[in-house]
Amino acid sequence: GDAMAAAVRDVEIDPDGTFKYILVRLQRPGGGEQRDIVRGTKAAEFHNHIFEKVNPEMEKLGYECKCLGGGKIDHNSKDKKIRVFGLSTGYGKADHSVTVEILKKVYTDYEITWSDDKK
Repeated sequence: GDAMAAAVRDVEIDPDGTFKYILVRLQRPGGGEQRDIVRGTKAAEFHNHIFEKVNPEMEKLGYECKCLGGGKIDHNSKDKKIRVFGLSTGYGKADHSVTVEILKKVYTDYEITWSDDKK
């Protein structure tokens, strides 16, 4: 990838707690390079709040954004565990298995699991 792509982190999530997350596909206009990123924060009351923040940032870098769905992340940094679950009412359920693979790239020494449970 190029320097712009390098500026985009695969994962930006809160260091602890349970919060909403979305899986976002970035694509170069014209069907070029694409990649998926994970974004989640307690500051977001709704999943679309996360997307509304990410989308303009990525457009500035020359990416088109599409939300592939959402869910929740339970992040326990003390025990080095992340659990991915739930869904987004607005965007539908993200493919949590994809989310887990992305999280594993960053949190290499964590135990990371997912389920389709709502809670």
